Amino acid sequence: MTFRFTCISCSEVHEGVPTFGARAPFQYLMLSAEERASRAAISSDHCIVDEERFFVRGCIEIQVEGEEQPFAWGAWVAVSSSDFEALEATFGQPKRSHVGPFAGHLANALPSYPDTLNLPVVVHQRDDGIRPFIKVQPCDHPLHNEQCDGMSAKRLEEIYTLLMHPA
Repeated sequence: MTFRFTCISCSEVHEGVPTFGARAPFQYLMLSAEERASRAAISSDHCIVDEERFFVRGCIEIQVEGEEQPFAWGAWVAVSSSDFEALEATFGQPKRSHVGPFAGHLANALPSYPDTLNLPVVVHQRDDGIRPFIKVQPCDHPLHNEQCDGMSAKRLEEIYTLLMHPA
């Protein structure tokens, strides 16, 4: 089955399970342009702020009812300096899933959820250049519940509409 729906905001038919992502960790985004230039370094997968805060990018995957492909949030995770070094050391290696997992905290506020900033997570590396898998630690939070139980197509429609057609 292929996810598709007629959007209530634009009346277009949208098709395919989308992926949405945060472009940077919250702590990086809170810096001014001048501060970013002098205090931070960022790539598509890693970020360092003040040489003491370390972030990696990964995917929070959520199964969608009736779909083969999961919905994914691209998100950033704050990790310790030693875990960051271990992740960096294996970054270009095709086989790296045996290294880790790594504890961390979510470094993004994801739209459509109560506050997700600093939710405890575990980062699991994957092989063949696939971004790490982020598993939300057990807690009473809708993001954890959806990651464990999946989400309905209607819920995915709501997220899509919120992000693609903000009021």
